Amino acid sequence: MNNIQTEKFVHPAKARIQIIISALILLGNLSIPINAQDRDNLRIMSFNLRYGTAEDGENSWRFRKENVVAVIKESKPDLIGFQEALNFQNEELLKMMPEYSCAGAGRDDGRSAGEFSSVFYRKDRIEVDTIKTFWFSDTPEIPGSKNWGNNITRICTWIHARDKLTGESFYHFNLHLDHESQYSRERSALLVIKKIQEKKEPVILTGDFNCGEENNAIKSILSGGMKDCYRLRNSKRENEGTFNSFKGETGGDRIDFVFISDGLDAEKSEIIRRNFEGKYPSDHFPVTAVIGFRK
Repeated sequence: MNNIQTEKFVHPAKARIQIIISALILLGNLSIPINAQDRDNLRIMSFNLRYGTAEDGENSWRFRKENVVAVIKESKPDLIGFQEALNFQNEELLKMMPEYSCAGAGRDDGRSAGEFSSVFYRKDRIEVDTIKTFWFSDTPEIPGSKNWGNNITRICTWIHARDKLTGESFYHFNLHLDHESQYSRERSALLVIKKIQEKKEPVILTGDFNCGEENNAIKSILSGGMKDCYRLRNSKRENEGTFNSFKGETGGDRIDFVFISDGLDAEKSEIIRRNFEGKYPSDHFPVTAVIGFRK
């Protein structure tokens, strides 16, 4: 059975009723006194999983998927932007983490074939009414399309959602840019910014951008109005690399990001370098951010 949602639209009136009911239930179940601002914040994660059919020996998916889940459960994100997730990986993670739902589409056919840039969201906190995927090409609505010099098809999945606790609405875009073609990265960054700027509510953007913050693709994201959560909360230093080669390496560029638009603030952001007796959950470190809606 396929539990992954590829396209969705819910009538706004019905969504508002669902939000009110869910918020009342959620508030009624909060028995532990916590700071109201902390409670209202959303926890975000961007995590390149490494595709599950790669022949990585002792780092193959079957040997590390429990560690992936352990890292996620420790961070307790409300929203996760995965990259390189194949359909069976999404399905296995849903079985191991039933508190989440999955939104996304395979990059090869717009359904289940190829890698996803899937968005996982906590069902008790997030209500999703729209799910869309587009392709980084001159024809972004055509599944499998590519013509910007990238040999591999590249996509972005986005959702429109409401926070059941605060009632705030927002968008979450999640992407994976090309690892070879700089032209593709630059054109892709311009396209995603164009689509973000069309939105009237706050936007979260997660992804593996396959380039560092000095790259023109990232500069386009920033000049387009997005803010880098990690850099907002952390001064620049050595060893900020997020691609670790399953070895814990930190010397490369920081290529995995969480960005936010106006209307959102970053309270905290970090690179998670958790390992299990020297074994890393993926060849990328996940990046997290705690964000709040600006009052």
